Amino acid sequence: MMESRQAHRKNEHLSLATKYYQQAHAGHPFDQVRLIHTALPEEAVDEVDISTELAPGLKIPVPFYIEAMTGGSKQAMKVNRQLARLAAKYQLPMASGSVSVALNEPACRDSFRVIREENPTGIVLANISASASEEEARAAIELLNADALELHLNAAQELIMPEGDRSFHWLDNIQHLVQVLDVPVIVKEVGFGMNKTDVSRLANAGVTSINVSGRGGTNFAMIENRRNNQQDFAEIANWGQTTPEALLEAHVAKSDAHIIASGGITSPLDVVKAGVLGASAVGVAGYFLNILIKEGPDALDKVLVDWLGSIPRIITLLGVESFSGLQWAEYVLSPDLQNYAKQRRLL
Repeated sequence: MMESRQAHRKNEHLSLATKYYQQAHAGHPFDQVRLIHTALPEEAVDEVDISTELAPGLKIPVPFYIEAMTGGSKQAMKVNRQLARLAAKYQLPMASGSVSVALNEPACRDSFRVIREENPTGIVLANISASASEEEARAAIELLNADALELHLNAAQELIMPEGDRSFHWLDNIQHLVQVLDVPVIVKEVGFGMNKTDVSRLANAGVTSINVSGRGGTNFAMIENRRNNQQDFAEIANWGQTTPEALLEAHVAKSDAHIIASGGITSPLDVVKAGVLGASAVGVAGYFLNILIKEGPDALDKVLVDWLGSIPRIITLLGVESFSGLQWAEYVLSPDLQNYAKQRRLL
């Protein structure tokens, strides 16, 4: 595979995501959510149902999945192969990185196809910009034989990128793609969160799965600023809503859409907390990537086993019967998060 300029950018993203992992995770937004213990759960671990829906009609056996990371280079192909093998082993859905590079450069396509090759019967999500044409969207789905399509919203990232877009008229196109495509469409942020108006507008446009993907995980403001030699955007390194804030925003929107959480998920407890705040499923990217790159696939395999064992036990402690039932669990918010919610009229 020839390494193009776009492939080089994908490698930079992988390298900088790992380099800045600790800095991006210096604070942990989910620490601002405290779950209330139930002394009388009246529940058994093997009775807990952790299956859920990623999108209407798209049921998944576990409540978390491998969220979009990479594709488009030799290094990305290796990462995608390792992730896809683990996804197949544990029946985890897996999303690709943005397929745009593969549509422009055929030599990059194998770095995406490997996801389906290693996981021929699992749930695979293709990923492309919300500005993609219908032809591009269909090509992305076909490339991966995808079960769903993620349309990503990345205005903040693009504005910091020296080669990025500067125009973001997306909503009409999203509505069109939802209407014409034959697979579920998930609209997701890339780590800057959403507000209640965003969620309402997407739901009104017919989007039935919305990933609010908040600040707290991979920080593309930090990554793209490191790549930008023309202008310094360090002052917006902490731009956006955290994932708990974005989940509270989505709750007030009162849409029927499936709400997905990603951004800063680093433990089984975070997965459960996201479910308590209204997430129907949880995507994990940076945490898994960091383990894979630094410690290898065997280490990530062990982490996945630990997560799959821990989630039903934590749910048992809350006295509910299923992941979807977590919305009835009790919790309290830290003063900072409660203050945010009050000012935003979310409580």
